[in-house]
Amino acid sequence: MTSRLLLGIGTAVLAVACAQSDAGITTSVKSQLAANDLVRARNINVDTRERVVTLTGEVRSAEEEAQALQIARNTDGVANVIDQLEMVPESAPTTGIGGRPIEPGPDDILTTDPNITAQVKAKLLAHPDVAGLRIDVDTRDQVVTLTGTVRSQAEESRALQLAREVEGVMRVTDQLTVQARP
Repeated sequence: MTSRLLLGIGTAVLAVACAQSDAGITTSVKSQLAANDLVRARNINVDTRERVVTLTGEVRSAEEEAQALQIARNTDGVANVIDQLEMVPESAPTTGIGGRPIEPGPDDILTTDPNITAQVKAKLLAHPDVAGLRIDVDTRDQVVTLTGTVRSQAEESRALQLAREVEGVMRVTDQLTVQARP
């Protein structure tokens, strides 16, 4: 219950804090997908270029695909949505002792790529020494990639450290550019 509440609060903070920049739109869509009970953004990647959102990856049903598209289309700042989602039916559940299906618990949801992305973005936005709106966060297989511009080596180091501190992060890839403001 607490983890879902924190995820909901984090999503609300991200939605408000993210401006209509491409990175902000991407973060907002990812956060909303992660918080949605139907979608949960299991295997959905979000990319934004010039306010056009492209959704790629896998969904389990037509309903999940429709929900993901609706979330993206209804996100502030989105001009258009490109659907490159592939429908892949859910495979048979793995069985445990006694033949009972093994279901993921609520804590397992916290270490999914979209939730890791949301947690990293929330930490970047909350830290006073990091300009989180200028940093894009992507997560694939628990490897976080940070791209964008920072004002100094110290800000870059802090952003990388914050990302590494998030539970479930296996590695952080640095694609940040240090660009001092005039």
